[in-house]
Amino acid sequence: MARAMLEYTKTVLQKVSFDARLFAKEVKKAISLLLPQEIEELKIWLKQFIYDKPELHQSLLLLKS
Repeated sequence: MARAMLEYTKTVLQKVSFDARLFAKEVKKAISLLLPQEIEELKIWLKQFIYDKPELHQSLLLLKS
């Protein structure tokens, strides 16, 4: 089930990527719900996903804390 949560989180993030504030809110929510290993996987995925979306780059700062 945990893996399903990570995949669900990725889907939600893709759908809200049009709004940087909403995207950041969902990243915060994901951090509180996912396991540490899943958060690491999410970091890797996020770096690839937002590579060409500069407006979303600040969301990476949420994962460093």
